[in-house]
Amino acid sequence: MGKTGRVLAAALMAVALAGCETTTKIDTTGTAFDAAAGTSAIDQRIDLAKTQYAAENFGSAERNFRLAVETAPQHPVAWLGLAAAYDRLGRFDLADRAYAELYRLEGRKASILNNHGYSYMLRGDLKKARDMIGEARAQVPGNPVVEANWLLVSGA
Repeated sequence: MGKTGRVLAAALMAVALAGCETTTKIDTTGTAFDAAAGTSAIDQRIDLAKTQYAAENFGSAERNFRLAVETAPQHPVAWLGLAAAYDRLGRFDLADRAYAELYRLEGRKASILNNHGYSYMLRGDLKKARDMIGEARAQVPGNPVVEANWLLVSGA
């Protein structure tokens, strides 16, 4: 993948994760808390995973997102990152399991549909990619990230 593709992929992940994070409340009961930083150990793990993902260290990102999911199985941001890391590692079987858990937790949100559609694009299944990204487009018309993916899968 060229530099432009890597930048686009990192931007898509960041926007998708940021969109999820702003609406998600998590229970940090039982997790360590770093009072100086003001964030839970789970949030620190997810931040590390995001950094690794952006640096294209997808194996390390997967490991950190997976550890976050194992510790906080109701955390949709961790699941979304895990699914995206599996996609980049070509582990689409595991990505689909993570997306299924996301749908169970969050429903068919545009950010999830968009990422899952991108996953199908990576697999070469443009019909499923168009269907999912089209569903995301219907939910968030004009969203620049969804529109960028739509252009990729529609051949426009």
